[in-house]
Amino acid sequence: MGLGKRHRAAVVVLGDIGRSPRMQYHALSLARQANLEVDIVAYGGSDPHSALLEHESIHIHTMRQWPSRDGILPKIFRPFMLLLKPLIQFIMLLWFLCVKIKSPDVFIVQNPPSVPTLVAVKWASWLRRSSFIIDWHNFGYTLLALSLGRSSRFVAVYHWVELHFGKMANGALCVTKAMQHELDQVWGIKATVLYDQPPEFFRPALLEERHKLFCRIKQDMFKSNGPIDCISYGITTKDIQDPNTTLFTNQISEDYHLKQNRPALIVSSTSWTPDEDFGILLEAAVMYDRRVAALLNENDANGEHVLWKDINEGKTFSYPRLLFVITGKGPEKEKYEEKIKKLNLKRVAFRTMWLSPEDYPLLLGSADLGVCLHTSSSGLDLPMKVVDMFGCGLPVCAVSYSCITELVKVDKNGLLFSSSSELADELMMLFKGFPNECDALKGLKNGVMEMGLSARWANEWEANAKPLISKVISGDFN
Repeated sequence: MGLGKRHRAAVVVLGDIGRSPRMQYHALSLARQANLEVDIVAYGGSDPHSALLEHESIHIHTMRQWPSRDGILPKIFRPFMLLLKPLIQFIMLLWFLCVKIKSPDVFIVQNPPSVPTLVAVKWASWLRRSSFIIDWHNFGYTLLALSLGRSSRFVAVYHWVELHFGKMANGALCVTKAMQHELDQVWGIKATVLYDQPPEFFRPALLEERHKLFCRIKQDMFKSNGPIDCISYGITTKDIQDPNTTLFTNQISEDYHLKQNRPALIVSSTSWTPDEDFGILLEAAVMYDRRVAALLNENDANGEHVLWKDINEGKTFSYPRLLFVITGKGPEKEKYEEKIKKLNLKRVAFRTMWLSPEDYPLLLGSADLGVCLHTSSSGLDLPMKVVDMFGCGLPVCAVSYSCITELVKVDKNGLLFSSSSELADELMMLFKGFPNECDALKGLKNGVMEMGLSARWANEWEANAKPLISKVISGDFN
């Protein structure tokens, strides 16, 4: 039997459930480990993982999303829209939480966004006599301040609502010890740390799985968004259609092999928002490209086509080509895609794509390095994408900020950088001698395998979230 009298929980996300992995994992654990019926109330947009869709105890209720056209309105109307939007969202949330779903024992809500989510969930918990837990991923007012400024009155009101209704919750979870301390000392809220951990489907990919993935996304890999580059040069329709060869692998009979002169595959997942400075990665790519050319005494007069022809014919170099695959959706994507087209690089190429929830872990498990540009508006949260990368055995280079060392252990499972120059230095150091003689990269990969693969979401949730949820449902809030 599940917890509580109703044996039911509601997971609330005022966002795209397909892009909210932590809340998806909550829903799976509530169904699998607490034996509860689970209602998810969220926006649609991206498909959630198939494990949610296939679980008979998980029911997804999709709200209509607010049109994302606020930016085209005249400035005079924007304050009005800042008030109207949360009001309509509040009414819609109440309708779903109080009418569309059955009464749960507990609501578990993602924060941010805080307005109107915390208000609506508090009202719903009161009307339905349910408990109410906040999962603090970050502070909403700090995200709003990125666009409006810390001195904005809207930010001050938002902060008050977040604080006031945050204290009304029956329980709280958070993502770091630093955030736990902030909530306790500054906000007066006792929270349990529930570190993000990867679920079981984030793991290193087998060579056969890599080959089949690269076959599925071959066209996206080979096709350049701009001019011909070091990846798309010389590629024919026959190459794209051949099921026995990809950019990275060959299949010979029943055996799979990695190509010796393959590019290094670097993955970065981004939401294309202001708290992730993608320009750092572009600058580092340019620096790598120029530094390698200088080290190898290459003559610029020869042009890049001579180099690309040599690579196509199987020639190897002490520094490889780098292929950056950038996954994710967000407001600044098109701006950076235009910048990428103008880079004119010899040894570096970029691809932007959106993968299915099943293929994304396989891409991470097939890559050589992950890059994280997350800086945190509050300085107190940790990037889920790095957790996923570690689950797939992938070492990470991440932007340095206050609490990132709770996750990234320098020289053990990754490296930190504060500038594009530092990131370029790390790329040069890690990929020298790739693929066989890059000892520093292999050392980090071994460190990830030793440190990360034993930590999984189900274990973390069982030890930290389940006891809190049980106490809250039973009415023991102290």
